[in-house]
Amino acid sequence: MRHVLRRAVAAAAVGSVLLTGCASTVSGIASRGASVPEDVPADEFPITGAADNETDRLARNALADLDTFWSQAYPEYFGEEYQPLAGGYFSVDSTAIDESAYPEHGIGCDRAPTDPEEVANNAHYDPNCDVVAYDRALLEQLSAENGPYLGPAVMAHEIGHAMQNRFGYADSAIIVETQADCLAGAFTRWVVDGNAEHVSLRVAELDQVVLGFIGLSDPVGFDPDDQRAHGSGFDRMSGFFAGYEGGVGSCRDEFTEDRLFTATEFTTQDDLDNEGNAPYDEIGGIIGTTLPAFYESVFPGLGEQFTAPEVESFDGTAPACGDMGAEDRDLGYCEADGTVYVDESDLLAPAYEQIGDFAVATAVSLAYAQAARAQLGLSIDDAAAVDSAVCLTGWYAGRFWTGDYQAQDITISPGDVDEAAVFLLTYGQTEGVFPNTDLSGFEMVDAFRDGFLNGGAGCEIGL
Repeated sequence: MRHVLRRAVAAAAVGSVLLTGCASTVSGIASRGASVPEDVPADEFPITGAADNETDRLARNALADLDTFWSQAYPEYFGEEYQPLAGGYFSVDSTAIDESAYPEHGIGCDRAPTDPEEVANNAHYDPNCDVVAYDRALLEQLSAENGPYLGPAVMAHEIGHAMQNRFGYADSAIIVETQADCLAGAFTRWVVDGNAEHVSLRVAELDQVVLGFIGLSDPVGFDPDDQRAHGSGFDRMSGFFAGYEGGVGSCRDEFTEDRLFTATEFTTQDDLDNEGNAPYDEIGGIIGTTLPAFYESVFPGLGEQFTAPEVESFDGTAPACGDMGAEDRDLGYCEADGTVYVDESDLLAPAYEQIGDFAVATAVSLAYAQAARAQLGLSIDDAAAVDSAVCLTGWYAGRFWTGDYQAQDITISPGDVDEAAVFLLTYGQTEGVFPNTDLSGFEMVDAFRDGFLNGGAGCEIGL
């Protein structure tokens, strides 16, 4: 936020990796289907240069399931017969490239050869030869940091580019890339619903998948109009959610020039130097201005007048307030004294250091939303209240994004929205923030996204 808030890459994310398409450079019930997924034999689905290891096994399984998925989905959504990749698939180990494992022209085809070294730290689709190539050392790293499904998700993204090569690319790189994320989300939902023969995924594992997509975003402050742009973490995550919830039809129809993107470029040297991050001791003042202003603008539409709660920090042990004191929460609203309490030493300061300053704003906003619900006579400690509080926090962030607070010289900074999502995925399910919630981090981020994009209609406060 400018006064300013920045994006800091979460420890679990990999912020420097970009997955490229060379043409342009929730809920669900986990199921195993009719039988336990089985590996695809290497001779039935060849990948040039592949090794006999877990990474290539997972990639092969995913690519085989993607072939099945698109053989069904492409005719349904695009009205034409599905065309498998003509040039095949290539695996490269960038840590020890074996040139003998590839044809003379290397990777690709005679008319557009690619040196295997060019695949290092990447995965890409080449429309010139209709091939997908990937660095298995990269996939191994991503899987280690974000769970085994992130490798298959990367394959789904690249095959998404192959499908775009068949039905047509958008003019904007950021639309092309996030649409491929959407197609990866549609495939992922198909897997979660138990349709895949070779890949499986549990709903509980989706938190790490979304963290992975956030981590695979452009560097904070990157020009969204650059032809290498892939989008912010929120943009990529939002694309994935669009496909997961709406399927291939949403990916086909919703990725147009008027789609909202949060990726923005830094314009000052100060922002570049501190990545748009407000000093920690200024954040309380920013929150104290913007949260009351947001709810004071919302409540008249509900026929109510908002009374701002007190916000008090503590260190280590929560003040006594019914269950909150007994549970020693890090965050919560005490209805007995009308106060939002937040643990500075165990929550706010670590979140600031690990994620960024909008993580602090997100934390306070969650409890503030509980205060707002209490004033409306609504529950503050059940599953509906948690979902609503997260949605309201998304709405607050969305109003920040549209510039409601510019009159007070406070604006959101590139990457801040990413920080909110990372906070929810990292801290949202902890006992100190939302004890005893059944919502996954994935579902919390979905509620936040709903509030950010659609306002308060889905926040269950009577609008």
